[in-house]
Amino acid sequence: MNGPRFNEFIQSPKVRVIDQDGENLGVMYTREAMEQAREVGLDLVEVSPNADPPVAKFLDVGKFKYEAQKKANVARKSQKTQEIKEIKMRPNIDDHDYDTKMKAIHKFIGEGDKVKVTLRFRGRELSHGQLGMVLLKRVQEDTAEIAKIESYPRMEGRQMLMVISPK
Repeated sequence: MNGPRFNEFIQSPKVRVIDQDGENLGVMYTREAMEQAREVGLDLVEVSPNADPPVAKFLDVGKFKYEAQKKANVARKSQKTQEIKEIKMRPNIDDHDYDTKMKAIHKFIGEGDKVKVTLRFRGRELSHGQLGMVLLKRVQEDTAEIAKIESYPRMEGRQMLMVISPK
């Protein structure tokens, strides 16, 4: 059974009871509380099972489950998943192209996503790894106030990778 325990599913012999108007009726036997709930046409629902004694409330079980489900759906809708966006560059990138890539990085970081900066080396560029380090250092400095380095620049085959994430 998923969801809160109610009526005969409540295992503890005594519960602290709260009626439909939010009034605290005190601690009473579970059976007695269930009878009182039935008299007003509601169920006895365990709202705080870990308390001592557990807290139970006079509620309509179906309505309670429906409200909880609705709340969970809203929470699921409003949560943002963090994606990893990738920006690819070459070590001898021109200033204007660099500025364009930086605009994209700023936009991604602003949206709360991580950015993976990939520097691809071709041919003789591989023997000039320091150029790649200089470029990635520049990216790091230009994003210093909005992002932090999650993984520092490292070589993987013919490319150099660095991951930055929002502060």
